[in-house]
Amino acid sequence: MRFSQAFIPTVKEVPKDAVDASHILLLRGGYIRMIGSGIYEMLPLGQRVLRKITHILREELDASGAQEVLMPALLPASYFQETGRWDVYGDVLMRLKDRRGGDYHLGPTHEEIITDMIRREVKSYRQLPQMLYQVQMKYRDEPRPRAGLLRCREFLMKDAYSFDTDIEAARGSYETMRETYKRIFDRLGLDYRVVEADSGSIGGDTSAEFQVLAQSGEDAIVACTNCDYAANVEVAEAKLDEGGEVDLSKTPERELVETPGAKTIEQVVAFFQKRDESFSAKRTIKSLLYAHGPEDSPTFAMALVRGDHDVNEIKLARFLGVDEVRLASDQEVGRVLRCKAGYVGPITQEEATFDGRVVADSSVAALADAVCGAAKTQYHYEHVALGRDFEAEVTPLRQVVAGDRCTECGGVLEAYRGIEGGHIFILGTHYSSKMNATFLGEDGEAQPIVMGCYGIGVTRLMAAAIEQHHDDDGIQWPMSIAPFEAVVLALGKDDEVKEEAKQIYDRLVEAGVQTLFDDRDERPGVKFKDADLIGIPIRVTLGRRTLDQGQAEMKLRSGGDAELYPIGDIVAQVTRVIGEADS
Repeated sequence: MRFSQAFIPTVKEVPKDAVDASHILLLRGGYIRMIGSGIYEMLPLGQRVLRKITHILREELDASGAQEVLMPALLPASYFQETGRWDVYGDVLMRLKDRRGGDYHLGPTHEEIITDMIRREVKSYRQLPQMLYQVQMKYRDEPRPRAGLLRCREFLMKDAYSFDTDIEAARGSYETMRETYKRIFDRLGLDYRVVEADSGSIGGDTSAEFQVLAQSGEDAIVACTNCDYAANVEVAEAKLDEGGEVDLSKTPERELVETPGAKTIEQVVAFFQKRDESFSAKRTIKSLLYAHGPEDSPTFAMALVRGDHDVNEIKLARFLGVDEVRLASDQEVGRVLRCKAGYVGPITQEEATFDGRVVADSSVAALADAVCGAAKTQYHYEHVALGRDFEAEVTPLRQVVAGDRCTECGGVLEAYRGIEGGHIFILGTHYSSKMNATFLGEDGEAQPIVMGCYGIGVTRLMAAAIEQHHDDDGIQWPMSIAPFEAVVLALGKDDEVKEEAKQIYDRLVEAGVQTLFDDRDERPGVKFKDADLIGIPIRVTLGRRTLDQGQAEMKLRSGGDAELYPIGDIVAQVTRVIGEADS
């Protein structure tokens, strides 16, 4: 491809409202253009990258035994109504009506549709297992589309679904897809972690995320430095401190202490350090009131963690058996506990009996002499302990942080930021039971099909690759998904230089190298800047000086010094680098 004939509209200026590196560089490099909030069109360079990503996906999925289908994007409401997700998805669902007033929506995901396909066609255990996938646009009315392709309202996704006779077979399909995903992410050239994850609105009870590591990532994950354990902090757990049984024999009687203005843990610690210099947040109990259920008549629960910890709201919601929880407002705290926020505690005063559930983190159960809010404005209790002064249900409830110990091996956990590139689930019979997708077993009895689902955000991976691979000058594509493998730059207006550069380009193309030839009548600086911005892995440069020496310059976009090679050897050197990248 000649640059002079290509549609590559690069720009120098940083686009307005673009903050993340991938958003800025995809716009500046002429890969995408926005036509509406969270809606982007793919220009030729962007389409080349997407084709390469989907080619890798299809090769690995086909090799795993999966079969490709294509389902509609426009879906009747009846399928989501059948499983209850018509209401669960809320405003995120892109809803519309046809000319007769029928309810439809654009598909955000396709569990219901693929389940319907299987329930119509599969009748016997002899027809199972099945693994089907598609690569298709998805639609979600994100409340705050941001970061270009990382969170938008229309995006390309690969979604696959497995169908098995029992849970053991489903686990086998899950592991097959887990290994397939590892091969996919390895081939994409991404640094990633496979982490335990929450299943969210998809359903099921076993899931893992493939997190692309990037400092700009919106997900927080922890991984052990000593073993393979890794998890999203939403579900991560840490090894409990070895403390044994709590000895309360030396704990003084509970004391109500006036603590004016001490609403935060920091203020409480400062107050009690006046009485005991060794006092720390580890001796405090952070008590928070949460609400769940209808806004007009919520149910309340109290969560307790050690003062130096934070509540993991997903763990709390799971323990309570609800979809989500929210922190109670100041007004709700006052109405329920008759005190101001900042003084919440599990030991209520006579005027405010709390009849909701009290849930404490395991670390709270290990405190023998703690300070907690008194559920009375301007007061705290000193010398309190769970089991003696108050009761609570105990479960791992806190947010895991770097430095905690691994539950698997006791090693140290490190914290990372990540971008979710893929997510795999064992759904069980979550959808098949609701939609009556059954098969006749060997005994002739009808049984629900056991399902799994496996998603990869294709356009998101394109952006995630840039978040991980870029510098101040532009993109640094991994070889496997770069729009071109090499770019040839002809410097100056010398016809002999242009002709020799054209011959190098022709020989590279003949050797099977995907090459862009920058034959534009532009200054060398413009060509260098565009080559760096676009991010093509190998740059071959020819000018008058190097031509006179019988040499051409080769430089890798990933870094390192430029090197000179005889012009006759340049094709071999380029193919060597490509081969090394593929191995």
